[in-house]
Amino acid sequence: MTAPGTPPPQSGPPAGSLLARSARYAGLVGAVLLTVAGYLGGALPDAPLGATPVSIWRAPGGPATLTCWLVGTALLVGAWWSLRAGAPSTRWAYVTAGLWALPLLVAPPLGSRDVYSYACQGWTYAHGIDPYAVGVAATGCPWVDAVAPIWRDTPAPYGPVFVLLAALAVGLGGGLNGTVALLRVIAVAGLLLAVLCLPGLARAAGVPTRRAAWLALAGPLVGVHLVAGAHNDAVMLGLLLCGLLIVVRRPGRPSALLLAGVLLGLAVTVKASAVVVAPFAALAALHGRYTVRALVRDGSWLAGGLLAALLVTSALSGLGFGWVGGLTHSGDSEQWTSPPTAVGFVVDYAGALVGRDPQAVPVVRAVALLLLVGALVVLWWRAWRALRALDHTPQPVARFRVALHGAALALVAVVVLSPVFHPWYATWPLALLALTAAGTTWFVLPAAAAAFLALPDGTNLARFTKAPGALAMTALLLTVLVRILRRSQRR
Repeated sequence: MTAPGTPPPQSGPPAGSLLARSARYAGLVGAVLLTVAGYLGGALPDAPLGATPVSIWRAPGGPATLTCWLVGTALLVGAWWSLRAGAPSTRWAYVTAGLWALPLLVAPPLGSRDVYSYACQGWTYAHGIDPYAVGVAATGCPWVDAVAPIWRDTPAPYGPVFVLLAALAVGLGGGLNGTVALLRVIAVAGLLLAVLCLPGLARAAGVPTRRAAWLALAGPLVGVHLVAGAHNDAVMLGLLLCGLLIVVRRPGRPSALLLAGVLLGLAVTVKASAVVVAPFAALAALHGRYTVRALVRDGSWLAGGLLAALLVTSALSGLGFGWVGGLTHSGDSEQWTSPPTAVGFVVDYAGALVGRDPQAVPVVRAVALLLLVGALVVLWWRAWRALRALDHTPQPVARFRVALHGAALALVAVVVLSPVFHPWYATWPLALLALTAAGTTWFVLPAAAAAFLALPDGTNLARFTKAPGALAMTALLLTVLVRILRRSQRR
């Protein structure tokens, strides 16, 4: 990982090169194969739940389903990886990402059944029931059988804006299929908003737009989970990038910062994890010298807009802040893909060897959340000090890059230290790292690996690799910590 003020490389292959042509069409073939796998054994409403990789393989068409899925994922990942230094041009990146998305737009839900949870939560609200008070199983939702069993008794963990959007999809959809289709339209609208904002943010950070667009939009996690899976993370990212664009375009202007704060607040009311970006957006909002007085002056407009969005949406929806309590249920799923959970598993395994049951997972998760708070404070303080050092820099590019890179690392910390991790969570930091990071391998490689964690019907492979996965994740975590400590000592 390089310093945030370091610009990324400016090179990319020609559009007519063999590498570019091979990547484009290999990825397209991969997207088509994933769509075929979806129709053979995707997360269809009436698909059997609780499947395992073995049962999927033995099912009619199972070998074809898994073969299409694995080969398609490998092609999509390989094509994305091959151009990680940058696409030939911005237009080429957009056209290729759109080409890959076309088959996935007409695929059934892939990699997760969360879209059915969204539908039932929207149905619950549309029928006058508080989705933050009860799980969808207790509300009479007619589509509850399509929801993954683990989430049927869980209150909604999403903010009021997304609940309203889900209820709108239910009202206009006329049934489950129509609702799912409209939820996908909403997710794609969020991605299109991100598409519009990326060029401006890339210019503000001094990054080639062709690289930022490729890394942020063409990745397999975006196509599979945000387009085909219709995850609400797409809406959060679109609002987040739009708010940040206004901040870097109009720093120091109260009306612009108020609007940017509203957009960031709306992102938070879709998914609460977006809130960690706000303190770094306040750094980017400063105009002139970096002083505490300027931070209070410009940051207060941003904070005012964010708080107004939270208060107004919570009041207008009639749901208040009940959604905050729903966040506590997001960790009901225990999987080794979350580093704190993996460490807790390993401690429990070690205790079992000596005849004890430490029940370490909740403890390690709590410690990780404390570490997260500390990490966010340190990242903000480092960004503040770096910006103070750049106080007399005439060009704003380096200043914006420092603030945006701090926001990207804050999202990395959230993903790494949260009690649960799902593959689509990697799209949060990916979008901002594409705008700021000089090196790419350190964050592209984990995102590529995460693409292989789920099967088309939503079966998570982490469920069936608990012990080896926990040991591998813990070993990886220790290796990274050792490297960080050694680097700190050398400095």
